[in-house]
Amino acid sequence: QLQLVESGGGLVQPGGSLRLSCAAYGFTLDYYAIGWFRQAPGKEREGVSCINHSGSSTNYADSVKGRFTVSRDNAKNMVYLQMNSLKPEDTATYYCAAAMELRVGVVCLNEYDYWGQGTQVTVSS
Repeated sequence: QLQLVESGGGLVQPGGSLRLSCAAYGFTLDYYAIGWFRQAPGKEREGVSCINHSGSSTNYADSVKGRFTVSRDNAKNMVYLQMNSLKPEDTATYYCAAAMELRVGVVCLNEYDYWGQGTQVTVSS
């Protein structure tokens, strides 16, 4: 069964850090671009960050630029989202998504084939 599983969420104080992980099961991530998304209650889902299949290119939403870092370890079939200087407005359920994409220069996609179940991040004092 092909699936993505996120982990690493939790409760953190403002200014704190968390590292989210996205593990793939049933397929190899080598050929897949990954997107990180988040959705807060009552709000639309928004894109947070993207990384291409090799990890050579990344992209970030303006709201997280300079605070979040996306990376991947294809040997471990894992993608990570390091989140620093967290703010209350970062509170949301975070999802990773994957789509097969090998074109050079393509980082973020309009559609993804596989989605994880999400992990909750709460930033509060």
